[in-house]
Amino acid sequence: MFHCSHPFNGFCSARYGAPFVMALSAAIVLAACGQNAPPAGQPGSAMPPAEVGVVTVTPTDVGVMTDLPGRLEASRVAQIRARVAGVLHKRLFVEGSDVRAGQPLFQIDASPYEAALSSAQASLAKAEANVMQAAAQADRFKPLLAEKAISQQEFINAQAAHKQAQADVAMARAAVETARINVGYANITAPIAGRIGRGLVTEGALVGQGEATPLALVQQIDPIYVNFTQSAADVMKLRQHKRAGQPTVRVLMEDGSEYAHLGKLLFSDLTVDSTSGQVTLRAVVPNPQGILLPGLFVRVRMEQARLSNAITLPQQAVTRSPQGDSVMVVSSDGKVVPRPVKVGAQQNGQWIIVSGLATGEQVMVDGFQKLRGPAPVKPVPWQAKAASAPASSTSAAHQG
Repeated sequence: MFHCSHPFNGFCSARYGAPFVMALSAAIVLAACGQNAPPAGQPGSAMPPAEVGVVTVTPTDVGVMTDLPGRLEASRVAQIRARVAGVLHKRLFVEGSDVRAGQPLFQIDASPYEAALSSAQASLAKAEANVMQAAAQADRFKPLLAEKAISQQEFINAQAAHKQAQADVAMARAAVETARINVGYANITAPIAGRIGRGLVTEGALVGQGEATPLALVQQIDPIYVNFTQSAADVMKLRQHKRAGQPTVRVLMEDGSEYAHLGKLLFSDLTVDSTSGQVTLRAVVPNPQGILLPGLFVRVRMEQARLSNAITLPQQAVTRSPQGDSVMVVSSDGKVVPRPVKVGAQQNGQWIIVSGLATGEQVMVDGFQKLRGPAPVKPVPWQAKAASAPASSTSAAHQG
């Protein structure tokens, strides 16, 4: 009989075969693993509760903001026109630049008006000479009248001539002033400080012939107005809120960014539009850098009212459906239960909860994919800015 020289736990692989030895080895390994496994029912046999991000309901004072479409308008506008007729000689400004009040803008040929001024001054000198002559004659007639050397009528005529000469002087002085004004009109200056647009005429053009020719437009854009409309009902609420303090007005640009300077509400119109039920409002906004331009469409964000002890939740915490709005509340035993709520306005990416929650309750914000039926969860404070950090670090660890 053949005997094996390599026994294995009292058995011989040659006697019983290789498959038998392999099965026996697997059974021994399983038995060893079973000795280290915890019995069923002990803590080590269940998965730990899933961590979910929650926020604790904390009432606070919240300003209810509303966004409205608006349009910008210059606070002051001056149309530069030719007030006397003549040929335009010079343009004295750079188009699109800022001009100061009184700065020369255009120069019209003033030769005819300077000549008219000289003529008016000569007429004034002649009238003054006539006054001297009439006054001297009236003085000579006075003693002659006392001696009965002249008649009463001649003396009256001399006094009337003196008065008429004085009136001629006044008319001549007015003519001189008119001629001087026309000479001044030939040198066109800016009536207000602001930004001037393009020139509407060029040198050599005949302007002011029969009408006041438009030459340019000056607009003051610092500060600048923003006009917008709101329903009459909301305007009434705004007036009640305005009694408590001046509402702030923020301007949102076309790309959604917020303009750096805050505006101030000036007034609301007294008339309600009969077709739309809207009321026009106006706010004034500082514009030192000239970023805001007249005619630009913007959005106006204004504090419509202020709520006391209001509850706000991140938008992702609220489920909105045709059946109603709801949130997931973590109870004291760690169970997650749905809770119907009533949602109000939106504020800075959060919903204002009107009813349905109490102070101190914990509301789920993220971790919904980790829920496993009625299994309890582990609530952890939710951090908005750090919400993506754990995911990135976990993925980095897996890649490592």
